[in-house]
Amino acid sequence: MNESAFKRAIRSIKEIMPKTLKTCLWLIRITTIVTLGVLFLEYFNILPHISRFLNPVFNLMGLPGEAALAYVSGYFVNVYSAIAVISTLNLDVRSITILAAMILCAHNMITETAVQKKTGSSAIRMIAVRTLSSFAVGFTMNLIMPSMAANVTIEAASVDLTLAQMLNEWFFKTLRLIIMMTTLIFALSIIQRLLSEFGVIKWLSNLLRPLLAIFGLPAKTSFLWIVANTLGLAYGAAVMIDETESGKITKEDVDLLNHHIGISHSNLEDVLLVASVGAIIWWLLAIRWLFSFLLVWELRLEMAIRKKFLTLPVETR
Repeated sequence: MNESAFKRAIRSIKEIMPKTLKTCLWLIRITTIVTLGVLFLEYFNILPHISRFLNPVFNLMGLPGEAALAYVSGYFVNVYSAIAVISTLNLDVRSITILAAMILCAHNMITETAVQKKTGSSAIRMIAVRTLSSFAVGFTMNLIMPSMAANVTIEAASVDLTLAQMLNEWFFKTLRLIIMMTTLIFALSIIQRLLSEFGVIKWLSNLLRPLLAIFGLPAKTSFLWIVANTLGLAYGAAVMIDETESGKITKEDVDLLNHHIGISHSNLEDVLLVASVGAIIWWLLAIRWLFSFLLVWELRLEMAIRKKFLTLPVETR
């Protein structure tokens, strides 16, 4: 006898719980370590030295030097650790949005590059594309994004506080951050699993084909595009690798997709997470979609030139 919709939903939720719980426990550990580390950097007055060293580069993006701490943390770890750092910095909404866009372009670089290499793209090229794009995005946003002098900033601990007072403030701020992110991760995991169980993701795959054509992506990549945008590269690795190794899509198709999702993926969870600390969602989506559009069509031009060159007679090359 077929399962009822209610039983299927309950089964799906039960299946996703262990993995989600594991992710949340890992998140708590990362968040605690990172925020505590930043607290001690601040207490021992190390942050101003880091800021002065990095100011020239990050000023081009309209950001203070200490914003590099969040960028580097996100680059080598993930968005969660970057948010943990951002929550300790005194940044206005405009700065948080620019920094968040840069981090969303280039985060969890080691793991996600491994996934993209496994699916057929060049690891060196993907690192270069994502890193350079993140700085180009920050620079562009600083040029076109209006100033927001009236925005409220994220509060940082005062240098006049004692260590005990700073630890007390850190504990409650970190606890609130962990509760918020844990709740969001559980909710999004359940939603994604239910959408997959009841075939909504496959339906969306067909619906989104015209949009993918605008982005320069083949229709065959529509399902993987949804996976990357809902689960991200790391969480969606198993699905993406299976699709490519089965031969359902070509290496060229995968390469085009990887150039798009390299800087524009996890547009559900990660975008909402950085929005929770003050980033403006529509800016995060629009700027990365623009750059992913340019990257894919530039790669298509490269492919067309290579094919034309290879078909020329030897004597004309």
